[in-house]
Amino acid sequence: QAQLVESGGGLVQPGGSLRLSCAASGLSLDYHAIGWFRQVPGKEREGVSCISSRGGTTNYADSVKGRFTISRDNAKNTVYLQMNSLKPEDTAVYYCAADYRLSTRCSTTMGAYDYWGQGTQVTVSS
Repeated sequence: QAQLVESGGGLVQPGGSLRLSCAASGLSLDYHAIGWFRQVPGKEREGVSCISSRGGTTNYADSVKGRFTISRDNAKNTVYLQMNSLKPEDTAVYYCAADYRLSTRCSTTMGAYDYWGQGTQVTVSS
């Protein structure tokens, strides 16, 4: 059974950094694009970043470009989201998701994804 488990969330001051991890089991990152999404209460879940299964293509939301970096370690079946220069508006529950897609492309649209993790809370506050 496919499972995604996020970790690395927590409380950080504005300007600080966190690295989120998404550990996959029951599926191979060789065949799946991975996306990171976030959601705050009362708002729709939004796409933050994604990385393709082939070629390592990455995409970012405009709000995080230049601050967040997505990467993958296929040997560990894990995807990371390095978040730097964090802002209070980055506060959200962060989710990772897997899309069975053998492609050099990836999507930050929720509907493209087949499997979801349970989320990890990120709070940016002084």
